[in-house]
Amino acid sequence: MKKQQQKGVRGLADKVRRSKAAPEIQRNPFEVKINRKKFDVLGRKSKHDVGLPGVSRSRANQKRKETLLKELKVKGKSNKFIDRRFGEYDSKLNPEEKILQRFTLERQRLHDRRDVFNLNEDEQLTHYGQSLAELEKMPDLQDSDSDSEEKGLLSAELTATHFGGGGGLLRKKSSADGDEEQKPRSRQQLIEELILKSKQEKRERQTQKEEAQELTEKLDQQWRDIQSLLAHKTPNAERREQPDKPQLDPYDMAVRELGFEMKAQPSEKLKSAEEEAREQQRRLQDLEADRLKRMMGESEASAHTHTHISADDINDGFILDGDKRNTLTYKDGKWSMGGEEEEEEEDETAARGGEEEEEEEDEDAEGEEEEEEDEDGEDDGDLQSEGAEDDDDDGDDDEEQLRDEDEEDPPAETEEQKTEAQEAARAELPYTFTAPESYSELQCVLQGRSSEQQRLIVDRIVKCHHPSLATANKSKLQRLFGFLLEYISELTTHNPPDLRTVNTLIPQLCSLCQMFPDAACKAVQTLISDTTHTMEETLEVKGRAAMPGLDMLVLLKITALLFPTSDFRHPVTTPAFLYISQTLTKCAVVSLEDVCKGLILCCLALEFVSLSQRFFPELINFLLGLLNLAVPDKTSTGYTVVTACRARGKNCDLLLLTDTDASHSWRRKPLSLHTTHTSAEDRDHCRLSVIDSCLDLLKRCVSLYKELPSFSHIFQPIRALLHKHLPVEKYPACIQDLHREVLDAIPDQPSQHAPLVFKKKKPIPLKLFTPKIVQILDYGKKRGNTREEKERERLKHKYKREFKGALREIRKDTRFLAQEKLNHIISRDTERKRKVKELYGSLATQEGEWKALKRNKRK
Repeated sequence: MKKQQQKGVRGLADKVRRSKAAPEIQRNPFEVKINRKKFDVLGRKSKHDVGLPGVSRSRANQKRKETLLKELKVKGKSNKFIDRRFGEYDSKLNPEEKILQRFTLERQRLHDRRDVFNLNEDEQLTHYGQSLAELEKMPDLQDSDSDSEEKGLLSAELTATHFGGGGGLLRKKSSADGDEEQKPRSRQQLIEELILKSKQEKRERQTQKEEAQELTEKLDQQWRDIQSLLAHKTPNAERREQPDKPQLDPYDMAVRELGFEMKAQPSEKLKSAEEEAREQQRRLQDLEADRLKRMMGESEASAHTHTHISADDINDGFILDGDKRNTLTYKDGKWSMGGEEEEEEEDETAARGGEEEEEEEDEDAEGEEEEEEDEDGEDDGDLQSEGAEDDDDDGDDDEEQLRDEDEEDPPAETEEQKTEAQEAARAELPYTFTAPESYSELQCVLQGRSSEQQRLIVDRIVKCHHPSLATANKSKLQRLFGFLLEYISELTTHNPPDLRTVNTLIPQLCSLCQMFPDAACKAVQTLISDTTHTMEETLEVKGRAAMPGLDMLVLLKITALLFPTSDFRHPVTTPAFLYISQTLTKCAVVSLEDVCKGLILCCLALEFVSLSQRFFPELINFLLGLLNLAVPDKTSTGYTVVTACRARGKNCDLLLLTDTDASHSWRRKPLSLHTTHTSAEDRDHCRLSVIDSCLDLLKRCVSLYKELPSFSHIFQPIRALLHKHLPVEKYPACIQDLHREVLDAIPDQPSQHAPLVFKKKKPIPLKLFTPKIVQILDYGKKRGNTREEKERERLKHKYKREFKGALREIRKDTRFLAQEKLNHIISRDTERKRKVKELYGSLATQEGEWKALKRNKRK
């Protein structure tokens, strides 16, 4: 292998020595470039094993110097003079004919150039019968915008010049004039005359103006003298006889009132949430401190009494008894004892002031409570009513406090009054509470209170522990949300359940959920997941589960209020949605109470899907199962019940009426979970209410899902049950109307659609054993199969190669020409600088010689 490489290198060296550039290469062996191959191809002859880039570059430059450089130097230059005059090379024309023809052509060229814009050659423009071409230039007349004081007035000469005959001052005079006027005057004379006339007119106008000013001053002085003589006062009698002044116009009065109207006062700046929280906390703390003082029997009446202190008072605690004697006074023409009237007036004033203060304090308390409700974002009607009751409570508390502070009774209070005040203060609700650390603490604080007081306690706990007041308040209020959920679930387990208190505490849950959405989400999610796991364990053990209790129903309702139900997927509402679907499918219906719970779940399910319009099949199936409980004959129904409601066996006739006369005494009213049905009539009334609720829910489902393509197929079993099997004739008229509306909304026959079938697959082609031969040339590039395609590809490849080579040569030529031009400019600048230096040197020599000669002369 090494021997073959040595032979190859020697062969390349011999080839270089035999080339014409051998002397150059011997002097500079680095000019040789050997193109090494990656691999040898048998039968391929290479012509470019050795390259001489330096030699090739020098030859190309030499060739460009002989061609391009010579063309650049000769560009724009000519060494021939060609006489292009007319008839110069025409031997048939004699010299006179040549000169005549050249003259004719020159005049014709000038004439054409002069008359390019002459549109009417034969017409002659005139003005008042005189030719404009014969007139001389217009004189420099006075402009109308001169310095004359009479603006806008034109002199007679100027008017005559521009508008009165065209000739102006130069027009011909009539023969009747004198001999001097008949003589033509020069342009200079006319201009001088015009200047003199304009100056004279200006002088006259100035004189007239001065005279008018003097006359005006003289008249003013005479008028002042006459006015001083006429000035005298009119007597009172004449004044009385004068008519009254006219009344002002209502519009003028309104304008003057607006001028004296009070300007708008700047309003108070908007407070941040932290500032409002601090103010509310401070207010509650002050109210609690006042309550505690009243509990201890400390009165603040003496602190608010205003007594007059004399300048001589030494404030040593010595008090003299006041002079309580009444004095005799005279008022309104009557004698009276001043003390009695003053006491009566003081009593009336104090009563009136107390009422005004109480009204103002009531308004302030209501305004504060409204601001607090606006911050919490409570907009429902129940919340507003609760807010109004809260305002009344706080207003009463504030009234009691302010009444105690502003009372100006005699300082001496009896022991009974103090005891009563202490008992009233103890009976009041505290204004500040500590945040509960456990559920038992919250239970101790809230138990035994009314619903409004419980709501007020929770509200004050939130205000006293606002998150902006301290860093630890956030965790306290987050725990408070979980405690409230647990407390609400406990209230629903009472017998009877305290739903009024639950409804009152829900706004506080909403405000806490808005403040801490993550904590509220985790708390509700935990409760739902625990309940779901419990139901699954019960199903695994017993095979069936009971309907959820009232606590779970209330939790689902609270979930729909606190979190969005229209989201496609939500960490809280999605588990709640799944829990409802599992409950409607797997929980057994064994009593009327279970039926009522199922209806409540159906209402919650509709509330969950009302915005998103998501299809809820468990809801439709459960309503179908409930209506099936009211069907008397279940042998051949034509539909299938797939819910937890039993189609046959025990508890399959829960909604059948035992007495048909009960429909006459039935009245529509809300269902109750905890109503005891002691008589058969009450149970029948409950069954009718259940059927009425089922039909109403079906009506809402039909309006919700009527846009679905499969609407008729989904509701076809329900239509069959309502049309054929439900005994509607036994029910009241309102239920029959509702039944008819549902039937009219469901079509008779389902829409016909083509059945779904699989698409036919294309047949699998048989495998071919004949290989497809494709000729591949030039390292993987595919060429055409036919001779024409091969020739076309070859020419295209050759064209691309030649095009690239031509572009490369053009770039090299351009680069060479640019370099030569730059060299020429540099040499020219160098020569110019050299000559400039020579001139400066000669000038410096002359300057030195001149200075030397000057010095010699001085000496």
